[in-house]
Amino acid sequence: MAGVKQPSDKSHFILPDLGEGVHEAELIKWRVKPGERVEEHQTLAEMETDKALVEVPSPWTGTVRDLGGHKEGDIVNVGEILVNFDVKGASAAEVKSSPAAAAAPKAKAEPAAAAAAPSGGGGGGGGEREDAGTVVGSVGGSLSIPARFARRQGDANGPSVESGGKALATPAVRRIAREAGIDINRIPGTGRGGRITASDVQDFIKRGTAAKPPAPAPGFAAPGFAAPRAVPVEPVPVSPDGTSEVIPFRGVRRKIAQSLDRSVRTAVHFTVVDDADVTDLDRKRREYSRILGAKLSLLPFVMAAVCRALRRHPALNAVVDDAAEEIHRKGVINVGVAVDTEHGLMVPVIEQADRLSIVQMSGAVADLARACRDRSVPREKLIGGTFTISNVGSYGGRYASPIINYPEVAILAAGRAREQVMTRGGMFYAGLSLPLSLSCDHRVVDGAEGARFLNTLVKMLERPEEMLT
Repeated sequence: MAGVKQPSDKSHFILPDLGEGVHEAELIKWRVKPGERVEEHQTLAEMETDKALVEVPSPWTGTVRDLGGHKEGDIVNVGEILVNFDVKGASAAEVKSSPAAAAAPKAKAEPAAAAAAPSGGGGGGGGEREDAGTVVGSVGGSLSIPARFARRQGDANGPSVESGGKALATPAVRRIAREAGIDINRIPGTGRGGRITASDVQDFIKRGTAAKPPAPAPGFAAPGFAAPRAVPVEPVPVSPDGTSEVIPFRGVRRKIAQSLDRSVRTAVHFTVVDDADVTDLDRKRREYSRILGAKLSLLPFVMAAVCRALRRHPALNAVVDDAAEEIHRKGVINVGVAVDTEHGLMVPVIEQADRLSIVQMSGAVADLARACRDRSVPREKLIGGTFTISNVGSYGGRYASPIINYPEVAILAAGRAREQVMTRGGMFYAGLSLPLSLSCDHRVVDGAEGARFLNTLVKMLERPEEMLT
């Protein structure tokens, strides 16, 4: 094809997008070493991203020249060279048209990139589609890697731009350039049709020609609230005196810290608390457990009540798109449940939870909690939530100020139920009280609406006959 050179026998394999919204991954373990010959789809490395362990497969057969300078424990950004290969006698056509690549579907992780890329001359055979082929590997079962990450073209004479002076590049590559503070229009493109690839951006960075980073886009602010502004924080030096152990800030703990920091800096939190008399509900729970021959906790009953309450108060079943300054109210109810593991907090999501029975809900929670603890939970089960529940009561806590699982707009913390003296109709009795703490994003949910939601939830928990019919 005119304007496209054959790749050299030393090819770079660049870390591809491992999932929607993933910008980096921690290198957990190398599965290959320099000089080793690997087969197509053989696992190169185990990496951790967004709380899920994934395996990165080789896109082709060849010999590992070096490991890109990365060692176990390093954080590798999407677009960085992961492995350098010696691929003897491989042409661009051979790499692209391998049987696995020809049969592979397009990468799920880049629907936006595929939609935004300028179309070529019709169909996959046109020379204008950079992502016309994909390479399939294994990431928790399967991974579709955009072929542009697994191929480096020869040098071109200069950048190829669209009409109007705009460089040809996908959104993923533009993001890499933007985060590096580079004017992408200055980068020579070596991809198909003159497109700029992630390799081109990395080569440009190595030449030390980075431009001034663009000004950040203004943050979202609902009427009546100022847009959140990032405040630079100077690191505080820590004395090593008295330290008994140094633990690297890596893996799940690092992801948790990043997510919580983003939530606190973005969402405007407020919390309301209340107690529910779950004496009758606990009686129902015991009846269910007896009939089923298995112990049921209060959690699936709380989840069922939350689903019903969200139908009445849809403002809390929403997510915020700060980039587009939009609030997305969801028609489906996907409930995330916080799970404590030895690796850190994980929040698997039960999709369409409102369609499940109490027993199905209990089974789904148990299965996902088990998968989180043994690290087998697929990444797609950790995203897509519309509301989150944290069961702090399982460890003895009562009230809490839960932090919203951004970009959601609300989270409920259920405390530990305990027996106490209550009154009803002027009479004293020993009842079971369940403390509830609800945090909402005040940019989206008014304080009164948050209180109304919690009041609805309490009434449902106190009237189990109505909730379970």
